[in-house]
Amino acid sequence: MNAPQVTVRQKATDASIAALSSDLSQRFGDRVATSAAVREQHGHTLTWVKNQPPDIVVYPRTTEEVSEIVKLCARHGVPIIPYGTGTSLEGHINAPYGGVSIDLSLMKRIIAVHDEDLDCVVEAGVTRKELNEFLRDKGLFFPIDPGADASIGGMAATRASGTNAVRYGTMKDVVLALTAVLPNGEIVKTASRARKSSAGYDLTRLLIGSEGTLGIVTEITLKLHGIPEAISAGICPFPTVKAACDAVIMTIQTGIPVARIELLDEVQVKAVNLHSKLSLPESPLLLTEFHGSEAGVQEQAERFGEIAAEFSGGPFEWATKPEERSRLWQARHDAYWAAKGLRPGAQSVATDVCVPISRLAECVDATKQDILESGLIAPIVGHVGDGNFHVQPLVNTDDPAEIEACEAFVDRLVRRAVAMEGTCTGEHGVGQKKMKYLEVEHGPAALNLMRVLKQAIDPHNIMNPGKIVAL
Repeated sequence: MNAPQVTVRQKATDASIAALSSDLSQRFGDRVATSAAVREQHGHTLTWVKNQPPDIVVYPRTTEEVSEIVKLCARHGVPIIPYGTGTSLEGHINAPYGGVSIDLSLMKRIIAVHDEDLDCVVEAGVTRKELNEFLRDKGLFFPIDPGADASIGGMAATRASGTNAVRYGTMKDVVLALTAVLPNGEIVKTASRARKSSAGYDLTRLLIGSEGTLGIVTEITLKLHGIPEAISAGICPFPTVKAACDAVIMTIQTGIPVARIELLDEVQVKAVNLHSKLSLPESPLLLTEFHGSEAGVQEQAERFGEIAAEFSGGPFEWATKPEERSRLWQARHDAYWAAKGLRPGAQSVATDVCVPISRLAECVDATKQDILESGLIAPIVGHVGDGNFHVQPLVNTDDPAEIEACEAFVDRLVRRAVAMEGTCTGEHGVGQKKMKYLEVEHGPAALNLMRVLKQAIDPHNIMNPGKIVAL
């Protein structure tokens, strides 16, 4: 399969940046920023991935303004990096070739909510918490919960998932249609509000997870769900990580419709207790949540408790009050920051993999042994109901031996998951750091097909270059 001729991306020249900055300033005024502080904020900041700031940051308010910006960038041959809230962990928002960061945070309109159809249309800058706050009085909610208050556009671009994915799916499952701006500035709508369609290529899912390399998502049509009649949550300690994972496997295989089932290893539990002022048992722990009717929720929780006991887990303690549940899940969402507190001054290397549920216990257990043998401090936390778990080594970046040990550990982690018919990333995405594993996972033919698609849609390679596939 031969790819079309493509521009080999070079760093934007000073002259092209100066000319583009002048054009953008004339059109968008004080919504254009070039200060070092703002530019660095729009480069990677959360882990040890090097910060590579853009040359210019611009804040559009509409899809049409995004189109104008893209056309100006294309005219000057300057790269474009879409920006939501900056919570990505693999270098997605870095600008390795310079260019313009298009910050969509002013695009906050909730355009329509169709209660009777259980869907809504929002602009890309709306965050998941903002959307759920708006929907609450309608008895509806948007279920995808990656922890961070990410923007809906960013969540679509990275194919986000999170704690509710075991029951409600990921972004690929809840997005009905997208509006996006292509590399030439054209505006395209990928689908209708219909729940299914056989009309042509599935452009919606082509763009979901494309990480801004094929276009900029500006509007999203989402499936919604009714707020459950009853919600219960609980905690259940286990003697080992393997026992906890075996209980998860049995829970899923027996068909219990658990809404959330999260694993924290003993290292992560210690961090959470210190950070969130909790007193959770410092052993491998499962956090669970059940949605449904009062009777259904009670039945699900009781059945889970029986399964946990089969694997020496327990006692299974319920958090019945809403404030107790909120505190518990907030502590889980703060796990990243809690882990950093275990080693002040160290850099966080947050990474994730995902394996078939039947291989989960084996993969996590082998990873725990690898951490021990590597001498790393690396808490584990995971959305284990769908086989996805995260590891967060804390590394002294002034110690070359420690950096080498960490990089070798991450490499083994990824190759272990892929060898178990899993993936190099369940939800963090590829960005810059996982690019080298795509051929390992997909093989050269599939990777070349991705490259052909990228080159066909973005022949001048201006859309988030240096991410997903190398050209």
